[in-house]
Amino acid sequence: MDYPPAVIAKAQQLATLLQRVAAGEACAAVCADLGLAVSPTELARRQAKYAIGEQQWPALLDGRFGHAQGVNSAMREWLYERKRQDVRLRAAALAAALEQAFGVRVAAGHINYLLRKVGLSSPPGRPYKP
Repeated sequence: MDYPPAVIAKAQQLATLLQRVAAGEACAAVCADLGLAVSPTELARRQAKYAIGEQQWPALLDGRFGHAQGVNSAMREWLYERKRQDVRLRAAALAAALEQAFGVRVAAGHINYLLRKVGLSSPPGRPYKP
């Protein structure tokens, strides 16, 4: 997994913290020195993780650091313009068109959310079918 530089830097700082605490320094002093806020429970959890990972900083990498951006500003503008061109388009059709144009799969519910934010949503209820 590719980690952002900030996540790697935090894991390395935590490893430094654990090494200094193991050497006998006070946890509060080391935390203040490194600019970290680690509670005693969190410290115990990190120490266990660090020991299991053979005392290497990659063991402290946290797998959760945000989510991938699904729809960027260019895609939103394209979506809004497409909806303005044809107001009869529904979210499912827009999702398919967005996937075809940009190669990004977006749920119809999220498209409805984006359209509702800018006032382009369709009226509630089932669309009329001729």
